[in-house]
Amino acid sequence: MKHVCVLGATGSIGCSTLDVISRHPQQYAIHSLAAHTNVDTLFEQCVAFKPQIAVLVSRQHALQLSDKLAEADLDIEVRHGEQALIDIARDQQVDIVMAAIVGASGLLPTMAAVEAGKKVLLANKESLVTSGQLFIDALATSEAELIPIDSEHNAIYQCLPHTQQDKTGHCTLKQQGISKLILTGSGGPFRTTDLSTFDDITPEQAIAHPNWDMGKKISVDSATMMNKGLEFIEAKWLFNVEPNDIQVLLHPQSTIHSMVQYADGSVLAQMGNPDMRTPIAHALAFPERIDAGVEPLDFLTVKDFTFEAPDFERYPNLKLAIEACGLGQAACTALNAANEVAVDAFLRHRIKFTDIAKVNELTMREFVSYSITQIEDVLSVDKDARQHATTVVESLTVSLEQTQ
Repeated sequence: MKHVCVLGATGSIGCSTLDVISRHPQQYAIHSLAAHTNVDTLFEQCVAFKPQIAVLVSRQHALQLSDKLAEADLDIEVRHGEQALIDIARDQQVDIVMAAIVGASGLLPTMAAVEAGKKVLLANKESLVTSGQLFIDALATSEAELIPIDSEHNAIYQCLPHTQQDKTGHCTLKQQGISKLILTGSGGPFRTTDLSTFDDITPEQAIAHPNWDMGKKISVDSATMMNKGLEFIEAKWLFNVEPNDIQVLLHPQSTIHSMVQYADGSVLAQMGNPDMRTPIAHALAFPERIDAGVEPLDFLTVKDFTFEAPDFERYPNLKLAIEACGLGQAACTALNAANEVAVDAFLRHRIKFTDIAKVNELTMREFVSYSITQIEDVLSVDKDARQHATTVVESLTVSLEQTQ
Protein backbone atom coordinates (compact mmCIF):
# COMPACT_ATOMS: atom_id res chain seq x y z
CA MET A 1 0.00 0.00 0.00
CA LYS A 2 1.41 3.38 -1.07
CA HIS A 3 0.28 6.51 0.75
CA VAL A 4 -0.33 9.53 -1.46
CA CYS A 5 -0.39 13.29 -0.85
CA VAL A 6 -2.25 15.27 -3.52
CA LEU A 7 -1.30 18.94 -3.74
CA GLY A 8 -3.94 20.72 -5.81
CA ALA A 9 -6.57 18.06 -5.21
CA THR A 10 -9.58 19.99 -6.51
CA GLY A 11 -8.01 20.99 -9.84
CA SER A 12 -8.29 18.95 -13.02
CA ILE A 13 -5.05 17.01 -12.39
CA GLY A 14 -5.95 16.40 -8.76
CA CYS A 15 -9.41 15.11 -9.64
CA SER A 16 -7.97 12.85 -12.35
CA THR A 17 -5.41 11.51 -9.85
CA LEU A 18 -8.14 10.62 -7.39
CA ASP A 19 -10.14 8.96 -10.16
CA VAL A 20 -7.18 6.69 -11.00
CA ILE A 21 -6.52 5.94 -7.33
CA SER A 22 -10.18 5.06 -6.76
CA ARG A 23 -9.74 2.21 -9.24
CA HIS A 24 -6.92 0.66 -7.18
CA PRO A 25 -7.94 0.77 -3.50
CA GLN A 26 -5.67 -2.16 -2.65
CA GLN A 27 -2.58 -0.33 -3.90
CA TYR A 28 -3.04 3.33 -2.93
CA ALA A 29 -4.43 5.22 0.05
CA ILE A 30 -4.83 8.98 0.37
CA HIS A 31 -2.81 10.42 3.25
CA SER A 32 -3.49 14.11 2.61
CA LEU A 33 -5.34 16.45 0.27
CA ALA A 34 -4.65 20.14 -0.34
CA ALA A 35 -6.67 22.76 -2.19
CA HIS A 36 -6.73 26.51 -2.63
CA THR A 37 -10.25 27.71 -1.76
CA ASN A 38 -12.64 25.06 -3.12
CA VAL A 39 -14.15 23.91 0.18
CA ASP A 40 -17.10 22.04 -1.30
CA THR A 41 -15.09 19.84 -3.65
CA LEU A 42 -12.43 19.17 -1.03
CA PHE A 43 -15.15 18.14 1.41
CA GLU A 44 -16.58 15.68 -1.12
CA GLN A 45 -13.08 14.26 -1.64
CA CYS A 46 -12.61 13.92 2.11
CA VAL A 47 -15.87 11.98 2.35
CA ALA A 48 -14.79 9.67 -0.48
CA PHE A 49 -11.13 9.11 0.42
CA LYS A 50 -10.95 9.88 4.17
CA PRO A 51 -7.45 11.37 4.30
CA GLN A 52 -5.70 11.94 7.60
CA ILE A 53 -5.10 15.63 6.78
CA ALA A 54 -6.77 18.26 4.60
CA VAL A 55 -5.15 21.62 3.87
CA LEU A 56 -6.54 24.90 2.54
CA VAL A 57 -4.68 28.14 1.97
CA SER A 58 -6.62 30.41 4.33
CA ARG A 59 -7.82 29.99 7.92
CA GLN A 60 -11.31 31.10 6.87
CA HIS A 61 -11.67 28.29 4.34
CA ALA A 62 -10.11 25.79 6.74
CA LEU A 63 -12.75 26.65 9.36
CA GLN A 64 -15.50 26.17 6.79
CA LEU A 65 -14.17 22.73 5.93
CA SER A 66 -13.81 21.81 9.61
CA ASP A 67 -17.47 22.66 10.21
CA LYS A 68 -18.62 20.55 7.27
CA LEU A 69 -16.46 17.60 8.37
CA ALA A 70 -17.79 17.86 11.93
CA GLU A 71 -21.36 17.79 10.65
CA ALA A 72 -20.49 14.66 8.65
CA ASP A 73 -18.86 13.12 11.76
CA LEU A 74 -15.51 12.75 9.95
CA ASP A 75 -12.35 12.88 12.06
CA ILE A 76 -9.94 14.57 9.61
CA GLU A 77 -7.33 17.08 10.71
CA VAL A 78 -7.68 20.40 8.88
CA ARG A 79 -4.72 22.76 8.47
CA HIS A 80 -4.11 25.95 6.53
CA GLY A 81 -1.29 28.02 5.06
CA GLU A 82 1.92 27.53 3.11
CA GLN A 83 3.76 25.78 5.92
CA ALA A 84 0.98 23.20 6.14
CA LEU A 85 1.49 22.41 2.44
CA ILE A 86 5.21 21.96 3.01
CA ASP A 87 4.59 19.74 6.03
CA ILE A 88 2.27 17.29 4.29
CA ALA A 89 4.59 17.13 1.26
CA ARG A 90 7.44 15.87 3.41
CA ASP A 91 5.41 13.86 5.95
CA GLN A 92 7.18 10.60 6.81
CA GLN A 93 4.00 8.60 6.18
CA VAL A 94 3.78 9.80 2.57
CA ASP A 95 5.32 7.72 -0.23
CA ILE A 96 4.06 9.60 -3.31
CA VAL A 97 3.40 13.33 -3.78
CA MET A 98 1.27 14.54 -6.68
CA ALA A 99 2.53 18.11 -7.18
CA ALA A 100 -0.40 19.67 -9.02
CA ILE A 101 -0.70 23.14 -7.51
CA VAL A 102 -0.98 25.58 -10.41
CA GLY A 103 1.55 28.40 -10.52
CA ALA A 104 4.58 29.49 -8.52
CA SER A 105 2.78 28.80 -5.22
CA GLY A 106 3.52 25.12 -5.77
CA LEU A 107 7.30 25.66 -5.73
CA LEU A 108 8.07 25.36 -2.01
CA PRO A 109 5.92 22.29 -1.23
CA THR A 110 7.22 20.54 -4.36
CA MET A 111 10.80 21.33 -3.36
CA ALA A 112 10.03 20.02 0.14
CA ALA A 113 8.82 16.71 -1.33
CA VAL A 114 12.02 16.41 -3.37
CA GLU A 115 14.23 17.18 -0.39
CA ALA A 116 12.34 14.58 1.67
CA GLY A 117 13.10 11.90 -0.94
CA LYS A 118 9.54 11.23 -2.05
CA LYS A 119 8.35 9.82 -5.35
CA VAL A 120 7.26 13.13 -6.88
CA LEU A 121 4.76 13.21 -9.74
CA LEU A 122 5.47 16.63 -11.23
CA ALA A 123 2.47 18.39 -12.73
CA ASN A 124 3.56 21.79 -11.41
CA LYS A 125 5.77 22.87 -14.31
CA GLU A 126 6.44 26.21 -12.65
CA SER A 127 8.76 24.53 -10.13
CA LEU A 128 11.28 23.91 -12.89
CA VAL A 129 10.49 27.04 -14.88
CA THR A 130 11.10 29.35 -11.92
CA SER A 131 14.00 27.56 -10.23
CA GLY A 132 15.41 25.04 -12.71
CA GLN A 133 19.01 24.56 -11.56
CA LEU A 134 18.13 24.87 -7.87
CA PHE A 135 15.42 22.26 -8.28
CA ILE A 136 17.69 19.85 -10.16
CA ASP A 137 20.47 20.35 -7.61
CA ALA A 138 18.04 19.46 -4.83
CA LEU A 139 17.03 16.37 -6.77
CA ALA A 140 20.67 15.32 -7.12
CA THR A 141 21.30 15.42 -3.38
CA SER A 142 18.12 13.57 -2.35
CA GLU A 143 16.73 10.11 -2.87
CA ALA A 144 13.64 11.47 -4.61
CA GLU A 145 12.24 9.94 -7.77
CA LEU A 146 10.84 12.51 -10.19
CA ILE A 147 8.37 11.53 -12.93
CA PRO A 148 6.78 14.22 -15.13
CA ILE A 149 2.99 14.31 -15.47
CA ASP A 150 2.54 16.82 -18.30
CA SER A 151 1.44 14.64 -21.21
CA GLU A 152 4.32 15.89 -23.37
CA HIS A 153 7.09 15.28 -20.84
CA ASN A 154 5.59 12.01 -19.71
CA ALA A 155 5.54 10.93 -23.36
CA ILE A 156 9.23 11.77 -23.76
CA TYR A 157 9.99 9.96 -20.50
CA GLN A 158 8.27 6.83 -21.79
CA CYS A 159 10.25 7.00 -25.06
CA LEU A 160 13.66 7.25 -23.38
CA PRO A 161 16.00 4.29 -22.91
CA HIS A 162 15.25 2.69 -19.54
CA THR A 163 18.76 3.59 -18.37
CA GLN A 164 17.76 7.28 -18.54
CA GLN A 165 14.42 7.01 -16.75
CA ASP A 166 16.02 7.07 -13.31
CA LYS A 167 18.20 10.06 -14.20
CA THR A 168 15.57 12.79 -14.49
CA GLY A 169 17.39 16.12 -14.44
CA HIS A 170 20.73 14.46 -15.15
CA CYS A 171 20.11 12.53 -18.37
CA THR A 172 22.91 12.03 -20.88
CA LEU A 173 20.79 11.84 -24.02
CA LYS A 174 23.48 12.59 -26.59
CA GLN A 175 25.52 9.65 -25.32
CA GLN A 176 22.42 7.47 -25.69
CA GLY A 177 22.08 8.35 -29.38
CA ILE A 178 19.24 10.85 -28.95
CA SER A 179 19.41 13.83 -31.28
CA LYS A 180 16.21 15.77 -30.56
CA LEU A 181 13.15 15.99 -28.30
CA ILE A 182 9.96 16.91 -30.14
CA LEU A 183 7.20 18.58 -28.13
CA THR A 184 3.78 18.50 -29.76
CA GLY A 185 0.92 20.92 -29.12
CA SER A 186 -2.59 21.20 -30.47
CA GLY A 187 -2.25 24.90 -31.25
CA GLY A 188 -5.29 25.63 -29.08
CA PRO A 189 -8.66 27.00 -30.18
CA PHE A 190 -7.24 29.81 -32.35
CA ARG A 191 -4.86 27.87 -34.61
CA THR A 192 -6.80 28.89 -37.73
CA THR A 193 -8.49 32.04 -36.44
CA ASP A 194 -7.93 35.24 -38.43
CA LEU A 195 -5.17 37.20 -36.69
CA SER A 196 -7.05 40.44 -37.28
CA THR A 197 -9.72 39.28 -34.81
CA PHE A 198 -7.36 38.41 -31.92
CA ASP A 199 -8.05 41.71 -30.11
CA ASP A 200 -11.69 40.63 -29.77
CA ILE A 201 -11.08 37.15 -28.32
CA THR A 202 -13.01 36.66 -25.06
CA PRO A 203 -12.04 34.61 -22.01
CA GLU A 204 -14.94 32.27 -22.74
CA GLN A 205 -13.53 31.54 -26.19
CA ALA A 206 -9.98 31.11 -24.88
CA ILE A 207 -10.87 28.49 -22.27
CA ALA A 208 -12.75 26.32 -24.79
CA HIS A 209 -9.90 23.94 -25.64
CA PRO A 210 -10.68 21.68 -28.60
CA ASN A 211 -9.15 18.49 -27.13
CA TRP A 212 -8.27 18.72 -23.43
CA ASP A 213 -10.40 19.38 -20.34
CA MET A 214 -8.29 21.73 -18.22
CA GLY A 215 -8.58 24.59 -15.75
CA LYS A 216 -9.09 28.17 -16.93
CA LYS A 217 -5.51 29.36 -16.48
CA ILE A 218 -3.96 26.39 -18.26
CA SER A 219 -6.57 26.63 -21.02
CA VAL A 220 -5.62 30.27 -21.70
CA ASP A 221 -1.95 29.27 -21.66
CA SER A 222 -2.76 26.66 -24.28
CA ALA A 223 -4.55 29.25 -26.41
CA THR A 224 -1.51 31.55 -26.31
CA MET A 225 0.87 28.55 -26.40
CA MET A 226 2.60 29.89 -23.31
CA ASN A 227 1.83 26.44 -21.95
CA LYS A 228 4.10 24.96 -24.63
CA GLY A 229 6.70 27.62 -23.91
CA LEU A 230 6.79 26.71 -20.22
CA GLU A 231 7.00 23.05 -21.23
CA PHE A 232 9.96 23.94 -23.45
CA ILE A 233 11.80 25.39 -20.45
CA GLU A 234 10.76 22.46 -18.28
CA ALA A 235 12.02 19.95 -20.87
CA LYS A 236 15.46 21.58 -20.80
CA TRP A 237 15.76 20.87 -17.09
CA LEU A 238 13.99 17.52 -16.93
CA PHE A 239 16.10 15.95 -19.65
CA ASN A 240 19.31 17.98 -19.31
CA VAL A 241 19.35 19.33 -22.87
CA GLU A 242 19.98 22.66 -24.57
CA PRO A 243 17.27 24.75 -26.27
CA ASN A 244 18.59 23.72 -29.72
CA ASP A 245 17.87 20.10 -28.79
CA ILE A 246 14.12 20.77 -28.50
CA GLN A 247 11.63 21.26 -31.33
CA VAL A 248 7.98 22.32 -31.06
CA LEU A 249 5.43 21.07 -33.59
CA LEU A 250 1.71 21.74 -33.86
CA HIS A 251 -0.28 18.51 -33.92
CA PRO A 252 -3.99 19.44 -33.88
CA GLN A 253 -5.25 15.90 -33.20
CA SER A 254 -3.40 15.68 -29.83
CA THR A 255 -2.90 11.96 -30.42
CA ILE A 256 0.90 11.91 -30.49
CA HIS A 257 1.83 13.48 -27.17
CA SER A 258 5.53 13.95 -27.96
CA MET A 259 8.44 12.19 -29.65
CA VAL A 260 12.11 11.34 -29.24
CA GLN A 261 14.35 11.41 -32.32
CA TYR A 262 17.39 9.13 -32.37
CA ALA A 263 20.66 9.52 -34.27
CA ASP A 264 19.97 6.47 -36.46
CA GLY A 265 16.84 8.10 -37.92
CA SER A 266 14.35 6.37 -35.63
CA VAL A 267 11.60 8.42 -33.97
CA LEU A 268 9.74 6.99 -30.99
CA ALA A 269 6.32 8.48 -30.23
CA GLN A 270 3.93 7.97 -27.33
CA MET A 271 0.29 8.02 -28.42
CA GLY A 272 -3.08 7.80 -26.76
CA ASN A 273 -6.41 9.51 -26.31
CA PRO A 274 -6.09 13.02 -24.79
CA ASP A 275 -6.80 12.10 -21.16
CA MET A 276 -4.49 13.07 -18.29
CA ARG A 277 -5.33 9.88 -16.41
CA THR A 278 -2.93 8.01 -18.73
CA PRO A 279 0.28 9.83 -17.66
CA ILE A 280 -0.97 9.91 -14.06
CA ALA A 281 -1.48 6.14 -13.99
CA HIS A 282 1.89 5.61 -15.68
CA ALA A 283 3.70 7.72 -13.08
CA LEU A 284 1.84 6.30 -10.09
CA ALA A 285 2.66 2.69 -10.93
CA PHE A 286 6.00 3.07 -12.75
CA PRO A 287 7.66 0.77 -13.72
CA GLU A 288 4.43 -1.28 -13.63
CA ARG A 289 1.26 -0.51 -15.61
CA ILE A 290 -2.25 -0.14 -14.17
CA ASP A 291 -5.72 0.61 -15.54
CA ALA A 292 -6.27 4.36 -15.92
CA GLY A 293 -9.92 4.18 -16.95
CA VAL A 294 -8.97 5.49 -20.40
CA GLU A 295 -10.16 3.86 -23.59
CA PRO A 296 -7.28 2.65 -25.77
CA LEU A 297 -6.61 4.49 -29.02
CA ASP A 298 -8.72 3.07 -31.86
CA PHE A 299 -6.58 3.45 -34.98
CA LEU A 300 -9.57 2.66 -37.22
CA THR A 301 -11.19 5.91 -36.12
CA VAL A 302 -8.03 8.05 -36.32
CA LYS A 303 -8.40 9.94 -39.59
CA ASP A 304 -4.96 11.50 -39.88
CA PHE A 305 -1.86 12.86 -38.19
CA THR A 306 -0.95 16.39 -39.27
CA PHE A 307 1.95 18.60 -38.19
CA GLU A 308 2.79 22.28 -38.62
CA ALA A 309 5.53 24.63 -37.52
CA PRO A 310 4.26 27.17 -34.96
CA ASP A 311 3.66 30.69 -36.28
CA PHE A 312 5.31 33.09 -33.82
CA GLU A 313 3.12 35.97 -35.01
CA ARG A 314 0.14 33.93 -33.84
CA TYR A 315 1.94 32.63 -30.75
CA PRO A 316 4.29 35.40 -29.49
CA ASN A 317 4.25 33.91 -25.99
CA LEU A 318 5.85 30.72 -27.27
CA LYS A 319 8.63 32.74 -28.86
CA LEU A 320 9.13 34.67 -25.61
CA ALA A 321 9.45 31.49 -23.57
CA ILE A 322 11.98 29.96 -25.97
CA GLU A 323 13.96 33.20 -25.81
CA ALA A 324 13.76 33.25 -22.00
CA CYS A 325 15.09 29.69 -21.90
CA GLY A 326 18.28 30.94 -23.53
CA LEU A 327 18.51 34.16 -21.51
CA GLY A 328 18.72 32.51 -18.09
CA GLN A 329 16.83 31.72 -14.92
CA ALA A 330 15.71 35.23 -13.98
CA ALA A 331 14.08 35.72 -17.38
CA CYS A 332 12.17 32.44 -16.99
CA THR A 333 11.09 33.25 -13.42
CA ALA A 334 9.90 36.73 -14.38
CA LEU A 335 8.11 35.49 -17.48
CA ASN A 336 6.18 32.91 -15.49
CA ALA A 337 5.19 35.46 -12.84
CA ALA A 338 4.10 38.01 -15.43
CA ASN A 339 2.05 35.44 -17.28
CA GLU A 340 0.11 34.50 -14.16
CA VAL A 341 -0.74 38.16 -13.59
CA ALA A 342 -1.61 38.76 -17.25
CA VAL A 343 -3.82 35.70 -17.62
CA ASP A 344 -5.70 36.57 -14.44
CA ALA A 345 -6.27 40.11 -15.77
CA PHE A 346 -7.50 38.75 -19.10
CA LEU A 347 -9.90 36.31 -17.42
CA ARG A 348 -11.31 39.26 -15.47
CA HIS A 349 -11.80 41.23 -18.72
CA ARG A 350 -9.23 43.84 -17.69
CA ILE A 351 -6.92 43.45 -20.70
CA LYS A 352 -7.21 42.08 -24.22
CA PHE A 353 -6.06 38.63 -25.30
CA THR A 354 -3.22 40.21 -27.28
CA ASP A 355 -2.14 42.20 -24.20
CA ILE A 356 -1.01 39.03 -22.43
CA ALA A 357 2.12 38.89 -24.58
CA LYS A 358 2.76 42.62 -24.03
CA VAL A 359 2.68 42.23 -20.25
CA ASN A 360 4.92 39.18 -20.45
CA GLU A 361 7.56 40.74 -22.70
CA LEU A 362 7.78 44.07 -20.88
CA THR A 363 8.18 42.29 -17.56
CA MET A 364 10.61 39.61 -18.73
CA ARG A 365 13.03 42.11 -20.24
CA GLU A 366 13.08 44.09 -16.98
CA PHE A 367 14.58 41.16 -15.05
CA VAL A 368 16.98 39.51 -17.52
CA SER A 369 20.12 40.70 -15.69
CA TYR A 370 19.02 39.57 -12.23
CA SER A 371 21.02 36.81 -10.52
CA ILE A 372 19.39 33.73 -9.00
CA THR A 373 21.59 31.56 -6.80
CA GLN A 374 19.22 30.52 -4.01
CA ILE A 375 15.51 29.93 -3.47
CA GLU A 376 15.13 33.35 -1.81
CA ASP A 377 16.24 34.94 -5.10
CA VAL A 378 13.52 33.05 -6.93
CA LEU A 379 10.87 34.28 -4.52
CA SER A 380 12.20 37.84 -4.72
CA VAL A 381 12.22 37.96 -8.54
CA ASP A 382 8.79 36.34 -8.61
CA LYS A 383 7.38 38.97 -6.24
CA ASP A 384 8.99 41.92 -8.02
CA ALA A 385 7.98 40.64 -11.45
CA ARG A 386 4.37 40.33 -10.33
CA GLN A 387 4.42 43.92 -9.11
CA HIS A 388 5.93 45.09 -12.41
CA ALA A 389 3.40 43.08 -14.42
CA THR A 390 0.55 44.51 -12.34
CA THR A 391 1.74 48.02 -13.18
CA VAL A 392 1.80 47.14 -16.88
CA VAL A 393 -1.70 45.67 -16.60
CA GLU A 394 -2.94 48.88 -14.97
CA SER A 395 -1.62 50.97 -17.86
CA LEU A 396 -3.21 48.64 -20.41
CA THR A 397 -6.49 48.67 -18.51
CA VAL A 398 -6.61 52.46 -18.66
CA SER A 399 -5.92 52.35 -22.41
CA LEU A 400 -8.65 49.75 -22.91
CA GLU A 401 -11.18 51.83 -20.98
CA GLN A 402 -10.32 54.91 -23.03
CA THR A 403 -11.00 53.08 -26.30
CA GLN A 404 -14.37 51.70 -25.21
